[in-house]
Amino acid sequence: MKKRIWISILLAFSLILSACSSSESAGDGGDKKDSGKMEIFSWWTGAGEEDGLKALIKLFEEKYPDVPIENAAVAGGAGTNAKAVLASRMQGNDPPATFQIHGGAELNEGWVKAGKMEPIDDLYEKEGLKDKFPQDLIDMVSKDGKIYSVPVNIHRGNVLWYNKKVFEENGLQAPATFDEFFEVADTLKAKGITPLALGDKESWTATHLFETVLLGKLGAEEYTKLWNGELALDDKNVVDAVETFKKMLSYINEDHSSRNWQDASQLVANGDAAMNVMGDWAKGYFVNDLKLKVNEDFGYITTPETEGQFMVVTDTFGLPKGVKNPDDVKKFLAVLGSVEGQDAFNPLKGSIPARMDADVSKYDQYGKDTIEDFKDAKLAASLAHGSAAPEGYLTKVNQAVNIFVTQKDVKGFVETLTAASSELK
Repeated sequence: MKKRIWISILLAFSLILSACSSSESAGDGGDKKDSGKMEIFSWWTGAGEEDGLKALIKLFEEKYPDVPIENAAVAGGAGTNAKAVLASRMQGNDPPATFQIHGGAELNEGWVKAGKMEPIDDLYEKEGLKDKFPQDLIDMVSKDGKIYSVPVNIHRGNVLWYNKKVFEENGLQAPATFDEFFEVADTLKAKGITPLALGDKESWTATHLFETVLLGKLGAEEYTKLWNGELALDDKNVVDAVETFKKMLSYINEDHSSRNWQDASQLVANGDAAMNVMGDWAKGYFVNDLKLKVNEDFGYITTPETEGQFMVVTDTFGLPKGVKNPDDVKKFLAVLGSVEGQDAFNPLKGSIPARMDADVSKYDQYGKDTIEDFKDAKLAASLAHGSAAPEGYLTKVNQAVNIFVTQKDVKGFVETLTAASSELK
């Protein structure tokens, strides 16, 4: 296990040079240890995410005006660049005061396992947080009985977004099953409309699409078994999911490899494509950046055959070992874990609060629907966003998906997934 962690960390170094150049233009994530400010390190630089982060920082500054804050965000979808910069700093014993990390394997099998994080059970006790978050969520930020981070949000990964006007003009209903999806896609394609927008300039977006197909074909329980070794990655239902994924890729835009996730979302917003599968940070982009209206300009439905299931992506912040101002960091963690903090951040980000006692009235209809769904849905941890499996495995999956999108070799893809599964042990 230790070898896998350090291999994953070393792999990240290959990205550092490009990451550093990106950080210069997006909230410099380089050396800040002499700035005298408390760094909030993330990859929230665009769409509604930046607005949410700024609202959270503003709230903290109002409560603690004597604690200077540095927004040390680094651009790059899903943290591609930020994670490389973070790896360099953590290994150089220059951690930021606190940093964004996905709950689950990314946190627990990464920096917690490497001994780089302080437990914060005392903060949970002081702020009364243990009964404010769902236990399953606390489990995602805990290892060996200790808690290591505070969730600021819950994102849903299994969402299909669609252009309302395109669907209405063509007399179509949002597809709830794969059969319905392909029927809708064939109708749209026949009329010269791109059925499904994809922007896989960064490979995680295609992996994101793939994991929603897996969830639809396997269900949350069987999907989870893939990552704990109870279900083989060459299981017939996995092969069925890969075949379905392959068929879905025949309906995407030709320029997918030159677009990022925002570009793909914009195709749907403009009516140049009809549908897009993306987490609900896309809603923040639609509403905050593109000024679209929920259920007027765009609609939403769970991805095919995943009704009643919830692909969880949770952003969390913790306390790295060796920071100079741990008490100030805990003040920030307390603010982002508070009702006020979560309700300042999430309506702008497009996510829902991690707390169960947040003010539902502050959320739009999408938020209200998702908060309600989350109460009873079967939860599944996201592979694409680092929660379901260790980083070493995810790196190999992203590489395999990137090749599959081009070559469409089902047998080869399944063999690669299976061969890489040694990373899961």
